[in-house]
Amino acid sequence: MTEKEKMLSGMIYNCSDPELASLRLKAHRLSKEFNACDEDDTERIAPIIAQLVPGGSGVILTAPVFFDYGIFTNFGSGCYANANFTVLDCAPVKIGSNVFFGPNCSLLTPVHPMLSDERRMRRSADGTIYDLEYARPITIGNDCWIAGCVTICGGVTIGEGCVIGAGSVVTRDIPSGVFAAGNPCRPIRKITEADKIITE
Repeated sequence: MTEKEKMLSGMIYNCSDPELASLRLKAHRLSKEFNACDEDDTERIAPIIAQLVPGGSGVILTAPVFFDYGIFTNFGSGCYANANFTVLDCAPVKIGSNVFFGPNCSLLTPVHPMLSDERRMRRSADGTIYDLEYARPITIGNDCWIAGCVTICGGVTIGEGCVIGAGSVVTRDIPSGVFAAGNPCRPIRKITEADKIITE
């Protein structure tokens, strides 16, 4: 089993593996290229996004962004992420359609050991420095609004149609159709027709 296969299946893996290092370097370079573009330079932006996060249709990102791998993040259609969007996609990140992210949102799949002696940097036989880590996937359902400065931790699923309040830290699953907020984030109430702002 390769280190990439271990990583994506939630096993402890060596992040200094050459294949993983090469994939990260490509994503970091693409993130940097995207961040250097003027926001109206669609001719340059479109092919960068297509390489960085392949598969999403109509994804709009506002610079700056940072993706650890990019290729392990899957967007549905019609998604938008405001500035300072960070995705550490060491495990699969699945984002539904019509999901909006406010500024300064982070999706963090890596998990590091609790014990300090297991968390310390190590040196492999070839002299490469690495640490022990594993990762847990993140899933966000369709039609969610993730407000500004939200952190979503690995292993979390957010159901469809949720609103996550600004500044929340999401450490556990959130059911569909609720407004949730806080640190740790928790459901506050159901979203209902009483929340409608467009009147006919």
